[in-house]
Amino acid sequence: MFALIAFGKFYQLPRFSIPHALTSRMFVTGLGTAVPPRRFTQAECWTALQHSAQFPQFDSRARTVLEKVLCGDNGIESRHLAVEDLAEFFIINPDVLHVRFTRHAPALAAQAAERALASAYLCADQIDAVIVSTCTGYLCPGLTSYVSESLGLRPDVQALDLVGQGCGAALPNWRTSAALLDSGSAKRVLSICVEVCSAAFYLDNDPGVLISACLFGDGAGAAVLSSQSSDHTRKIEWKTAASLHSPADRDYLRFEHCNGMLRNILTRQVPALAAKYAETLLADTLAKHDVKRSEIKAWILHSGGREVLLALRKRMNLTEDDTRLSTNILRDFGNVSSPCVVFVLQQALAESKPGGWWWMSSFGAGFSCHGALLKVD
Repeated sequence: MFALIAFGKFYQLPRFSIPHALTSRMFVTGLGTAVPPRRFTQAECWTALQHSAQFPQFDSRARTVLEKVLCGDNGIESRHLAVEDLAEFFIINPDVLHVRFTRHAPALAAQAAERALASAYLCADQIDAVIVSTCTGYLCPGLTSYVSESLGLRPDVQALDLVGQGCGAALPNWRTSAALLDSGSAKRVLSICVEVCSAAFYLDNDPGVLISACLFGDGAGAAVLSSQSSDHTRKIEWKTAASLHSPADRDYLRFEHCNGMLRNILTRQVPALAAKYAETLLADTLAKHDVKRSEIKAWILHSGGREVLLALRKRMNLTEDDTRLSTNILRDFGNVSSPCVVFVLQQALAESKPGGWWWMSSFGAGFSCHGALLKVD
């Protein structure tokens, strides 16, 4: 019992308990991804940049950074961007960027969701809730309104829009889905992450800003999350998840507003931070659930960039093969931000990675890091 003294009187209060852990089971029964149709190589981006009106405005250091990132070995060969021509990339003002997000984010989200539903052998009216995460634009009503209309979801579908979680958003999205399933208010949740990073590009002489413009690509990833497994796909069960947040490190990786546009702050501390928190979260979660690191059969890691993957390998004692899936996604799509781990998970399934424990981890703005143990049969 607890005591409370109020207005000079002594009251006995009943003991409260910590909220219970999620008890229901959650399964990944469908996955889908989508990217804009136009694919641009890094070499094409460098050529277009040199012919842009902005190029003479960059100082010598900025030009060196751009050439090194676009022409050197930064782990990226190509990216899909929501533009018809690279010349559009250099028309940067608030109205143009907002129109780009408004036009492409709902379409990419719906396309990925349609593919996830098809993968799960489900119709739109069988979905009880939809959750959409993004950080590269803002709509009101949110993206769930547009996606629900496009897919033909039921009018009574629970619709939640999550914003501001950056590259790490997929796992908080899935944890929210798990809570809905656990509460009994939903049996099937459609989880979507969509980023039109080209709607949040900014150009100035800051190295972090320039690297961001050379690193990120556009895309969407969707998952059908259900309280029961499916006979149509491998059994992928979400067993447990955890998160770490370090507001003290917030300024190392975040968006700010500048001249009415989103401007990405990306610092050289990010790879080390990602590796440190990813390792801590992994070690704590495995110890808590009595799982040995050697039992992890597949690593579903956010492709934050070549330096990030190198830092993860070093800190977590991983091999190149352990991070190969993430490396391949980075090579072909760049850093697609929050949908990235869905791309990696889809690739792991396509390659028929062996069953057992899989570790899934995303990280980003905040600084935040998230991890989940999946049991795959």
